Amino acid sequence: MEIKKPAMAGTLESSDAQVTVEPGTNGIELSIESSVIHQFGKQIKATVEETLNRLGVTDAKITVVDKGALDCTLKARTECAVYRSNGITENLPWGGMIK
Repeated sequence: MEIKKPAMAGTLESSDAQVTVEPGTNGIELSIESSVIHQFGKQIKATVEETLNRLGVTDAKITVVDKGALDCTLKARTECAVYRSNGITENLPWGGMIK
């Protein structure tokens, strides 16, 4: 799936994450800011990259501002931002439905 326009999902509240996607041309450029980056940075990166891969996103600039979000929240925020960037608002194939 192509990132057509900048989009954001999530908040900066505790236990949430704000994920911003923008069109890119040089693969996946991932930036992560988190107060728990030293403990969970690898897991945050893996979760976001796995979700992007599942959605077929190959070129994008992704910014994640994590406030202690669980993996399921990171997946949902990433999916939502990608869908918003494509103007997809109905019949969303959330989570396990995506092949």
